[in-house]
Amino acid sequence: MIRITKRLALLSFLLIPWLVTPRVSDSWAICAAAYENILVDQFSVMLQQKDFVLINVHTPYQGEIPQTDLLIPYNKIESRQNELPADKHAKIVVYCLTGPMGYAAAQTLSELGYTRVIHFNGGMQAWAEQGNRLLHRGK
Repeated sequence: MIRITKRLALLSFLLIPWLVTPRVSDSWAICAAAYENILVDQFSVMLQQKDFVLINVHTPYQGEIPQTDLLIPYNKIESRQNELPADKHAKIVVYCLTGPMGYAAAQTLSELGYTRVIHFNGGMQAWAEQGNRLLHRGK
Protein backbone atom coordinates (compact mmCIF):
# COMPACT_ATOMS: atom_id res chain seq x y z
CA MET A 1 0.00 0.00 0.00
CA ILE A 2 2.83 2.41 0.86
CA ARG A 3 4.52 1.59 -2.46
CA ILE A 4 1.39 2.50 -4.41
CA THR A 5 0.95 5.73 -2.46
CA LYS A 6 4.57 6.71 -3.14
CA ARG A 7 4.15 5.94 -6.85
CA LEU A 8 0.95 7.98 -7.04
CA ALA A 9 2.62 10.88 -5.24
CA LEU A 10 5.56 10.75 -7.66
CA LEU A 11 3.25 10.53 -10.67
CA SER A 12 1.19 13.51 -9.53
CA PHE A 13 4.38 15.46 -8.79
CA LEU A 14 5.52 14.90 -12.38
CA LEU A 15 2.14 15.22 -14.08
CA ILE A 16 0.67 18.32 -12.45
CA PRO A 17 3.35 20.77 -13.71
CA TRP A 18 2.96 19.34 -17.21
CA LEU A 19 -0.79 19.86 -17.08
CA VAL A 20 -0.58 23.49 -15.97
CA THR A 21 2.30 24.54 -18.25
CA PRO A 22 1.12 26.55 -21.29
CA ARG A 23 1.73 24.84 -24.61
CA VAL A 24 3.33 26.32 -27.72
CA SER A 25 0.84 26.96 -30.48
CA ASP A 26 1.45 27.31 -34.19
CA SER A 27 -0.44 30.58 -34.61
CA TRP A 28 -1.67 33.57 -32.71
CA ALA A 29 -4.64 32.76 -30.57
CA ILE A 30 -7.72 34.83 -31.23
CA CYS A 31 -8.67 35.00 -27.58
CA ALA A 32 -7.01 37.76 -25.53
CA ALA A 33 -6.16 35.32 -22.72
CA ALA A 34 -3.58 33.44 -24.82
CA TYR A 35 0.08 34.01 -25.51
CA GLU A 36 2.84 32.37 -27.51
CA ASN A 37 5.82 30.52 -26.04
CA ILE A 38 9.15 30.52 -27.86
CA LEU A 39 12.55 28.98 -27.20
CA VAL A 40 16.02 30.49 -27.49
CA ASP A 41 16.54 29.65 -31.20
CA GLN A 42 13.29 31.37 -32.18
CA PHE A 43 14.08 34.32 -29.93
CA SER A 44 17.56 34.74 -31.47
CA VAL A 45 16.07 34.96 -34.96
CA MET A 46 13.42 37.45 -33.82
CA LEU A 47 16.02 39.65 -32.12
CA GLN A 48 17.96 40.00 -35.40
CA GLN A 49 15.01 41.89 -36.89
CA LYS A 50 13.53 43.31 -33.70
CA ASP A 51 9.97 44.56 -34.18
CA PHE A 52 8.68 44.14 -30.64
CA VAL A 53 8.89 45.57 -27.15
CA LEU A 54 11.24 43.44 -25.05
CA ILE A 55 10.51 43.37 -21.32
CA ASN A 56 12.65 41.83 -18.59
CA VAL A 57 10.20 40.81 -15.85
CA HIS A 58 12.68 39.08 -13.52
CA THR A 59 12.96 40.27 -9.94
CA PRO A 60 15.35 40.92 -8.34
CA TYR A 61 17.44 42.33 -11.19
CA GLN A 62 20.06 39.83 -12.36
CA GLY A 63 21.01 41.30 -15.70
CA GLU A 64 19.28 41.62 -19.04
CA ILE A 65 19.39 40.58 -22.66
CA PRO A 66 20.75 43.25 -25.07
CA GLN A 67 18.01 45.39 -26.68
CA THR A 68 15.74 45.10 -23.63
CA ASP A 69 13.30 48.01 -23.69
CA LEU A 70 11.72 47.82 -20.25
CA LEU A 71 12.45 46.43 -16.80
CA ILE A 72 9.12 45.71 -15.11
CA PRO A 73 8.91 43.02 -12.41
CA TYR A 74 6.36 40.34 -13.27
CA ASN A 75 4.28 41.19 -10.21
CA LYS A 76 4.17 44.93 -11.08
CA ILE A 77 2.83 44.67 -14.65
CA GLU A 78 -0.67 45.82 -13.69
CA SER A 79 0.45 48.73 -11.52
CA ARG A 80 2.90 49.95 -14.21
CA GLN A 81 0.58 49.74 -17.21
CA ASN A 82 1.43 53.33 -18.08
CA GLU A 83 4.88 52.12 -19.22
CA LEU A 84 3.42 49.53 -21.60
CA PRO A 85 2.51 50.23 -25.23
CA ALA A 86 -0.82 52.01 -25.64
CA ASP A 87 -1.55 49.78 -28.65
CA LYS A 88 -3.01 46.51 -27.34
CA HIS A 89 -1.95 44.84 -30.60
CA ALA A 90 1.73 45.72 -30.18
CA LYS A 91 4.02 42.71 -30.17
CA ILE A 92 5.49 42.24 -26.68
CA VAL A 93 8.12 39.67 -25.67
CA VAL A 94 8.65 38.98 -21.97
CA TYR A 95 11.43 37.02 -20.29
CA CYS A 96 12.89 36.36 -16.87
CA LEU A 97 15.82 34.29 -15.64
CA THR A 98 14.41 30.85 -16.51
CA GLY A 99 10.67 31.02 -17.21
CA PRO A 100 8.18 31.08 -14.31
CA MET A 101 8.04 34.86 -13.84
CA GLY A 102 7.76 35.24 -17.60
CA TYR A 103 4.74 32.92 -17.67
CA ALA A 104 3.04 35.01 -14.99
CA ALA A 105 3.81 38.26 -16.83
CA ALA A 106 2.57 36.89 -20.17
CA GLN A 107 -0.66 35.78 -18.54
CA THR A 108 -1.16 39.19 -16.91
CA LEU A 109 -0.50 41.02 -20.18
CA SER A 110 -3.01 38.79 -21.96
CA GLU A 111 -5.58 39.45 -19.25
CA LEU A 112 -4.96 43.20 -19.70
CA GLY A 113 -6.02 42.80 -23.34
CA TYR A 114 -2.67 42.58 -25.13
CA THR A 115 -3.16 40.27 -28.11
CA ARG A 116 0.39 39.61 -29.31
CA VAL A 117 2.23 38.50 -26.20
CA ILE A 118 5.21 36.19 -26.49
CA HIS A 119 6.96 34.46 -23.61
CA PHE A 120 10.65 33.63 -24.14
CA ASN A 121 10.79 30.37 -22.24
CA GLY A 122 14.23 29.76 -20.75
CA GLY A 123 15.00 33.47 -20.55
CA MET A 124 18.40 34.77 -19.57
CA GLN A 125 19.69 31.35 -18.62
CA ALA A 126 18.94 29.85 -22.04
CA TRP A 127 20.33 32.97 -23.71
CA ALA A 128 23.63 32.73 -21.78
CA GLU A 129 23.90 28.96 -22.31
CA GLN A 130 23.95 29.64 -26.06
CA GLY A 131 27.08 31.75 -25.54
CA ASN A 132 25.29 35.10 -25.71
CA ARG A 133 26.14 37.93 -23.35
CA LEU A 134 23.95 39.51 -20.69
CA LEU A 135 24.15 43.18 -19.79
CA HIS A 136 24.35 44.43 -16.21
CA ARG A 137 23.31 47.99 -15.45
CA GLY A 138 25.45 49.94 -12.99
CA LYS A 139 24.04 50.67 -9.57
